Amino acid sequence: MSPTRDEQNWMYRNMVTSRRFEEAIAKIYFEGKTPVFNMANGPIPGEMHLSDGQEPVAVGVCAHLTPEDVVTATHRPHHQAIAKGVDLDKMAAEIFGKASGLSGGRGGHMHIFDPDVNFACSGIIAQGMGPAVGAALSRKMQGKPGVAVAFVGEGAVNQGGWHEAMNLAAVWNLPFVCVIEDNGWGISVAKETASAVASNADRASAYGIPGKRVEGNDPYAIYDAAGEAIARARAGEGPSLLECETYRLAGHFMGDAEGYRPEGEKDALFEKDPIPKMRERLIADGTASEAELNDIEAQTSQRVDAAITFARESADPAPEDALTRIFAA
Repeated sequence: MSPTRDEQNWMYRNMVTSRRFEEAIAKIYFEGKTPVFNMANGPIPGEMHLSDGQEPVAVGVCAHLTPEDVVTATHRPHHQAIAKGVDLDKMAAEIFGKASGLSGGRGGHMHIFDPDVNFACSGIIAQGMGPAVGAALSRKMQGKPGVAVAFVGEGAVNQGGWHEAMNLAAVWNLPFVCVIEDNGWGISVAKETASAVASNADRASAYGIPGKRVEGNDPYAIYDAAGEAIARARAGEGPSLLECETYRLAGHFMGDAEGYRPEGEKDALFEKDPIPKMRERLIADGTASEAELNDIEAQTSQRVDAAITFARESADPAPEDALTRIFAA
């Protein structure tokens, strides 16, 4: 399965949008946090986890999805949210903690929620598995169209909740796909020191479902593997497990000193940056000209600038709203 010309351009546009968005966020994040770092200060409070380098997984999977399909993501969610079609202005405002944000500024960057495109994420490891399997179950019980996809990191696969959700998805033969983003690091712990198997795709056999690992952080290979898994789910053939090798070009969080990385690892990863690699391929294949890609890059930069401006200029939440939108006895 190969992406069409339009799909390839869509994939590249969303990869670049995600990268430009995070570059803007990274620049703004440290405003007000120096010379003494305090994550509560500045226009963007709290932790910040960037997904630069992992963009191919998001676009390779989400190219097959529609707004009626459900996606749950992790604490590193921007690339997936953008690829799923989350409103960029409202997402930026949410990250800035503004009233115009997706959740009125209450959730921040690790709790992005957009019901218009069925997207949600959480800062709790493997938390999205249960809601995604539940969404798949609801669609099967109600005879509604749509599949559910849970993005998790390779560290999440060692959580008990991950196994429980995978077992139920298999038992009930649900339209569900689990996509593991394997960037090699669970915070500062190397995968090989924490997982008993080299490929988490092998764990699929424990549930009697297909499992596949995709090497190389290649958006085209991920598109192909995801297309097969999602088509299988849509056809009523049950869940699949997909593990994608990817690269975390930043630290676990903004401010991470990354002293745990072996010397030279990060430089080697930047040489494999997936965005310039895809750009080169699009031109070499004749899918897009350099001028067309320059236009895409200019348009995405303008779009990101507009979203950041919207967020900066939006009003802060009103103090009297602090007790609204909460559960009460």
